[in-house]
Amino acid sequence: MLTEDDILTALRDCYDPALPCNVVDLGLIRSIAVAPDPDAPGAGIRGVPQKHRIAIALTATSPTDDAQAQLQAQIANRLAGLEEAGETTVRIVTEPPWTPRDITPAGRRTLGLDGNPGLVQIR
Repeated sequence: MLTEDDILTALRDCYDPALPCNVVDLGLIRSIAVAPDPDAPGAGIRGVPQKHRIAIALTATSPTDDAQAQLQAQIANRLAGLEEAGETTVRIVTEPPWTPRDITPAGRRTLGLDGNPGLVQIR
């Protein structure tokens, strides 16, 4: 069974086009929905892994169409590599807007925002 945690782990390989950090640690992911896909090829055949429909909503750090298209393609391509992933929908949302407060502690370390007294800490 494909889980939200499996998807989040995979999405750690997807990076924002503007910031050198993955989309999970930047806090861009707003929601993930995973549901079995009874219409997927091989559904119901013994020994064939159950495929799942995946719907992801995320916000972007950049409002440009190119950056958003790159994020959508990167995520869809990465999730296509999961054996149990079937149809994937990636939707860009504008509410709530992304702010640096959404960055996780791991993301702050990646971006060099923790432990550097010359930078403003984001909490």
